[in-house]
Amino acid sequence: MYFYNKPLRYFLIVILTLVIGAVSSLGAPAAIAKENLLPAGDIGEDGLHMQPWLHHGFLNLSEDLSEAHAQGKRLMIIWEQRGCPYCKRLHDVNLRLPRVVDTIKNDFMVVQLNLWGDREVTDFDGEVLKEKDLANKWRVMFTPTLQFFPSTLKEMNGQAGGEGEVVRIPGYFKPFHFYFLLRYAATKGYEAEPSFQRWLSGVGNKLDALGVEYDLYADELPENLPPDL
Repeated sequence: MYFYNKPLRYFLIVILTLVIGAVSSLGAPAAIAKENLLPAGDIGEDGLHMQPWLHHGFLNLSEDLSEAHAQGKRLMIIWEQRGCPYCKRLHDVNLRLPRVVDTIKNDFMVVQLNLWGDREVTDFDGEVLKEKDLANKWRVMFTPTLQFFPSTLKEMNGQAGGEGEVVRIPGYFKPFHFYFLLRYAATKGYEAEPSFQRWLSGVGNKLDALGVEYDLYADELPENLPPDL
């Protein structure tokens, strides 16, 4: 029922990611009004991008989920690795758009993990593994990969993270799809519509009815995007 979060679906999403990525180069983003962009983030000693809204806890994911729930948020995990060009593009483009970042800060607690890292992480099922071993357990194969989880530990039902996730974003997506995947996860759109594509078609119909023009491959979100979307 989830958006490309099972192994048999990975091949399809890899193809989709390559197609989307091929639409634009990895060079400088398309021109966007600089005064509307947030500052670019720095890169830490581990080679991962830094953001002020990342959560720095004890890497006990059950505790992180409970803390997120107490704040009225959902838990999101973002996997990155040193030298990842699409991680750079995610931070240089998507995560400099105020509406995208506001959505993340308002709706999610974000834990950043390193695909090849050695820090110990406690999975939802209680198993303690290094980051790189947890990535293998959860079948996280490339970066960036974002995972979203249920609201409560009860809903996780003692499952490992790779089994209990509700939405996964495997690879880089342009701002339009990325933003609405965030909304899909935050509003539990997957409960009523397991297919993100069908859910997004409904959003497109609403935008068409409102006369809002949008470009699926633009490096910015549509102008005059309604506040309730």
